[in-house]
Amino acid sequence: MKLSIRLAAAAAALIAAGSAQAQIATNSKAPVDITADELETQNAQCQATWRGNAEALQDTTRLRADVLRIFNKRGAPKPGTPGQGAACGDLDRLEAEGSVYYVTPQQKIRANSAVYEAGSTTITMIGDVVAVQGQNVLRGDRMVVNTLTGQGQMQGGEKGGKNRPRGVFYPSQANTTSGARP
Repeated sequence: MKLSIRLAAAAAALIAAGSAQAQIATNSKAPVDITADELETQNAQCQATWRGNAEALQDTTRLRADVLRIFNKRGAPKPGTPGQGAACGDLDRLEAEGSVYYVTPQQKIRANSAVYEAGSTTITMIGDVVAVQGQNVLRGDRMVVNTLTGQGQMQGGEKGGKNRPRGVFYPSQANTTSGARP
């Protein structure tokens, strides 16, 4: 009983530390709320794996995937905890696998996998990427989105290949006049 309480406390500390510096939402200081069908923590590696309908929410932004892996930075061991190894600190990176969706109020992006790097505040969507904003659709092989600014860059596979960036853009209806001629 005492061992399971310590393991649960260690797992809770790892999970709490994981969201401390995460920013998947543009310019948000809101906490990151993560849920899934299953959670596995590896405290010695400062890693948590969320499986099955995994979802990370921050403010109005959602990152959804079959599997979310959270890697925390390793810190010095806490005093008075012999044999516990290094303490886990702030979020280092988050990896998403399988049916990945990154959804903000302005856009929806789908890919096969994604990597969020906390230090660079970028999320890289990889494999059969489809980005939708309003009616506009952009496709490519890889898209890098800055979570601070919301700006992104779409890249293709090989030059001249089938996976080069392609977009369909609709003109804004606000700039047209109905039936009036100058």
